[in-house]
Amino acid sequence: MRSGVALRRTALYETHRQMGARMTAFAGFELPVQYTGVLEEHMAVRTAVGVFDVSHMGEIRIRGPGSPSFVDRMFTNRTRAMEPGRAQYNLMLNDDGGILDDLILYRLAEDEWLAVVNAATTERDYAWLRAHAPAAVEVTDCSAETALLAVQGPRAVDVLSTLVPADIRAVHYYHFVETRLDGVPVLCSRTGYTGEDGFEVFCPAEAAPRVWERILEAGRPWGIRPCGLGARDTLRLEAGMLLYGQDMDEQTNPFEVGLGWVVRMDKGDFVGKAALERVLQVGLRRRLVGFEMVDAGIPRSGYPVLGEGHEPIGRVTSGTFAPYLKKAIGLALIQMPYEATRLWVDIRQSLREARIVPLPFYRRSRTS
Repeated sequence: MRSGVALRRTALYETHRQMGARMTAFAGFELPVQYTGVLEEHMAVRTAVGVFDVSHMGEIRIRGPGSPSFVDRMFTNRTRAMEPGRAQYNLMLNDDGGILDDLILYRLAEDEWLAVVNAATTERDYAWLRAHAPAAVEVTDCSAETALLAVQGPRAVDVLSTLVPADIRAVHYYHFVETRLDGVPVLCSRTGYTGEDGFEVFCPAEAAPRVWERILEAGRPWGIRPCGLGARDTLRLEAGMLLYGQDMDEQTNPFEVGLGWVVRMDKGDFVGKAALERVLQVGLRRRLVGFEMVDAGIPRSGYPVLGEGHEPIGRVTSGTFAPYLKKAIGLALIQMPYEATRLWVDIRQSLREARIVPLPFYRRSRTS
């Protein structure tokens, strides 16, 4: 229990406990933070394959003859050009241009879509979409009946190709295919949150234990490991991927956190567009940067960031020791203008030098 509210559990909760996972509270759920250890799980995904239970994520289905226009108005990316079978990274904004959520949008059919949103914002996102939906659009929260497993790593395609009849190797990045796995209807999307090749597998919640077990069995020849939230966080940060609620929220706009590429200002009107036009006219006052530590120390979310003259210029939004890169890295939201590449992080009242570096910190080889 937390603050008197019972934590929710995914369909794999008992399986995680039986496998010896260490559980933690996250976004209102009780989820595995690790199995054998964050380092081992992180390296398994970078070098072979791992599987995550990410069924806490929210799934919101949007359908109806008015859905193409509705989706294009509610999200920032160019959705009308999407064909069925495509997935797209997207943002949903409030009227002031602040980020309500980041999400992946799937076009299931000409007039049917699936928005996969963050667990902590699912209820708010659903209410926001319902409030804006016209009569010709039906919005349904199907999170409770949907499980989501992420099979990630250079060997992910090898594992799944033994499990489904579809030609999984032919599925391109940010595309998906609907098929069956051990008789269970699944949607396999070539997407992920680790910086590696991989797939996210949607299935009915009641079938999740069966699908999980089959993935682990099929992955044994490639050294598959079950992975928890700890490795998921270090993997996404190495890959320069943002975490909603830490690196961005309603108080940040897409341009200051480096997500301007997700915003199509040249398309028709969308929620938050007018506010973003004003932001661009005035200019940005802060920006999100990647940095690596020069001095010893591990940056953590909330640590103060100081400039060349040790003046306060911002704060760390995410930080960790990167297992694959073997260095301490982080993201920081800092004031503009700031032209120097050196900065200092206040780690427990001790100033430690760091340097601004390009993102992402890690980029996988596309030949894998």
